[in-house]
Amino acid sequence: MEKREAQKKGSLQPTPRVLVSCRGLDGEDNVLALAYCCNCSFDPPMLMVGIVPSRYSYDLIKKSGCFVVNLVDKEYKETFDYLGSTSKRDEDKLNIAKVRLEDGKVVNAPLLSDCPVNIECTIVDSILTGSHEMFVGKVEYVHSDTTITDDEGKIDFSKIDFV
Repeated sequence: MEKREAQKKGSLQPTPRVLVSCRGLDGEDNVLALAYCCNCSFDPPMLMVGIVPSRYSYDLIKKSGCFVVNLVDKEYKETFDYLGSTSKRDEDKLNIAKVRLEDGKVVNAPLLSDCPVNIECTIVDSILTGSHEMFVGKVEYVHSDTTITDDEGKIDFSKIDFV
């Protein structure tokens, strides 16, 4: 197998695209699309999300100390694309896209009702890594569609047709 140098940016792709939902201290909800999201601990369960500080949701998440990672399937692709390309600075994107939200069970942030998996997290640490701040979130609660979850609560990720 012959190798050549490849671009460093985004070298660990593909990864599942996610929508991260958040709520500001004033009760304002928002959602942003992220490419940087991964597990970073199994015990205790933790996720890490990377957010550019200039993003509208950055301050909402930093001040509230929590967020929800919403896994997106292809049925939600149009909404994902819109939410990922539009800032709440410019328009009321959640109302325009008719995004259905519901309150988290543990954290004070909304989850996207139409996504098959929603992972509630509280921030336990963060690190600036250049272009992004990586927020480490302790997994507090996982919501999963019953059609993809077995009796023991294990999610069958092969049943999700990811964006």
